[in-house]
Amino acid sequence: MTATLHKPVMLNEMLDWIAPKDNGVYIDGTFGAGGYSRAILRAADCRVFAIDRDPSTHRFAEKLEQEFPDRFVWLLGNFSDMCSLVAMHGVHAVDGIVLDIGVSSMQLDVAERGFSFKNDGPLDMRMSDEGMKASDIINTASEGELADIFYYYGEEKMSRRIATAVVAARELAPIERTHQLAEIIRKVAGGQKGKTDPATRSFQGLRIYVNQEFESLENGLKAAEDMLAPGGRLVVVTFHSLEDRIVKRFTHSRCGKLGEHSRHMPQHQADSAGWDAPRFFLPKPEKRLPTEAEIDENPRSRSATMRMMTYAKAGERA
Repeated sequence: MTATLHKPVMLNEMLDWIAPKDNGVYIDGTFGAGGYSRAILRAADCRVFAIDRDPSTHRFAEKLEQEFPDRFVWLLGNFSDMCSLVAMHGVHAVDGIVLDIGVSSMQLDVAERGFSFKNDGPLDMRMSDEGMKASDIINTASEGELADIFYYYGEEKMSRRIATAVVAARELAPIERTHQLAEIIRKVAGGQKGKTDPATRSFQGLRIYVNQEFESLENGLKAAEDMLAPGGRLVVVTFHSLEDRIVKRFTHSRCGKLGEHSRHMPQHQADSAGWDAPRFFLPKPEKRLPTEAEIDENPRSRSATMRMMTYAKAGERA
């Protein structure tokens, strides 16, 4: 099945904040189909290092490598490792970083990737070719572990009942397909009200757990802080409240608005990371939402939130 490519979410807003300049260096930490990278490269005579953990995205990178042979570099890896990835090319500071968090539309659209129950496919969900598949977790994790995954990463209120049903079903036969898992969940949670499919939250939680997305986001934000040059700008686009909460907590802590540390990072780790020394400026407003016109054109943007920040110059206080 061929993936459908969508226009990048809030593309104009991203460009307004990143403000690409000639001779600048930028990181697109979640390359995908390359929409952000292409826009930045066209906006100025600059360089872009594009990172993606999904090897299949290289086919889109090849087009940009041909169009911008001396200004574009595609790197296979996790954006949380951006410091070491770009250091291999002699770069240790950049003028801007953009991160579009979560699963891409093209990953959702390809049934063989197993991210969505819209079309039946193998229960995989890996953004890369490494690590455990979703089916491995569904068929081996304990009932308690499954309930925690559905609850903490998917905010599924019926997580325990769903976990119980999954364990009972797998005792009869391994759960290997997306439709198979979705039907098990619907039988338990089908009575929930609303337009959202009852399997949505559990699938989200499983996907986030498989790819360690929250850990990557937290580590990626710290890496972005280490990579930005004075005056450098950061843009992060998220698509649900759990992701946005992590980004908001980071931006507020790094701009002097102290608050609770992430439940995904122990207190001692947060303290050792130096999160008590403000180094960023927040704009006003500190976040942007898609316009109604964009939502009409691209329904995927409906749940998007964009947060921005600027790294403080030497001698300035954030």
